[in-house]
Amino acid sequence: METKRRLGILDTHPIQYHAPFYRKLAEAVDLTVHYAHRQTPEGQAAGGFGVAFEWDVPLLEGYPHEFLENVARRPGVGHFRGCNTPGIKRIIEEQRFDGFLVHGWHSLAYWQAMLACRRTKTPLFVRGDSQLATPRRWWVRAGKRLLYRAFIPRFDACLCVGRRAREYYLHYGASPAKMVFCPHAVDNEWFAERAEEIRPRRTALRRETGADAGDVLLLFCGKFIPKKRVSDLVAAAALLRGQGLPVRLCLVGSGPLEGELRVQAEELGSPVHFAGFRNQSELPAFYVAADLLVLPSDSETWGLVANEGMACGLPAVVSSACGCAPDLIDEGRSGASYPAGDIQSLAGAIRDMLPKLGSDGVREAVRDKVRVYSVDGAVEGVLKALALVACQRRNDPCD
Repeated sequence: METKRRLGILDTHPIQYHAPFYRKLAEAVDLTVHYAHRQTPEGQAAGGFGVAFEWDVPLLEGYPHEFLENVARRPGVGHFRGCNTPGIKRIIEEQRFDGFLVHGWHSLAYWQAMLACRRTKTPLFVRGDSQLATPRRWWVRAGKRLLYRAFIPRFDACLCVGRRAREYYLHYGASPAKMVFCPHAVDNEWFAERAEEIRPRRTALRRETGADAGDVLLLFCGKFIPKKRVSDLVAAAALLRGQGLPVRLCLVGSGPLEGELRVQAEELGSPVHFAGFRNQSELPAFYVAADLLVLPSDSETWGLVANEGMACGLPAVVSSACGCAPDLIDEGRSGASYPAGDIQSLAGAIRDMLPKLGSDGVREAVRDKVRVYSVDGAVEGVLKALALVACQRRNDPCD
């Protein structure tokens, strides 16, 4: 029996989107996930959710993991020095992994791991969703270009979650030969199974939001914070209502802008149902009830809520600022995109999708996207990266 390759991962804290990936990965490699911080319910609230909570899906089951000692003066995941884990150096020195994965370089802990990998010649992988379109001042862009071109090309493999991540690594000097597709994904099977269980109750679920049989229910799911631009969606829904289209809006989430959104909806006469914060296990019911998911953010490195909705069979309209736009949106089929911040264009993109909702073409396109952007696909990407560095060390030709 072939010995499994040994993979180490450093993550800032347990994340609901990473857990299914780690569980599946643990079936294929000898895996240990190292966490730099134990997130608290209060930390979740401070991160923009607006309410203190624990995720109601298992984040630590099904894969080997350990929590490192975090010696930061102000522990947390919201600032660079919030994760300070010097102990990762000893672990990397002793374990001699076949590969070690970090999820970026925005934390001191990641730099501690990256430097340890360099000293021990441990193959180092990066998987992130940064994109060049993120707004930055010119001098920040110039500084990043100088700094990032000094270290990004030194990663042994860049695991690209989508097209814009690939463009990002290439822009900063990474070799195309080191690019491996490792798609952003959610647990498609989990969402799909729950959606099918819930679908017989779709009519009742829609009534809970105020939607009748003839209404088109638009759904937003996320934090009520400025970059999400939820107010654009409220305004667009009001425009469409003014054009005689039977749209209604359901907002799932919470955050500091909720009061402003309620006032806006009342002033515009836009029918909006505020569903409040909902935990992970409650979300499939809203995806089943809705006709179209909308993500109007002006700064969104990906937008995994679109993956969740599509796993439940729901097409999406997303802004051009969402990193998932070129990957998940097959224009007019799996959804539509529009220029971020343009309310008229947002309304137009929704209006153009309305006649197509529920068609075989839309259903097929959504299924096709989910098939590619899957946890299995992400695991395959990691295995390709491990094979890539293994053949490089043997000086063999790499496919």
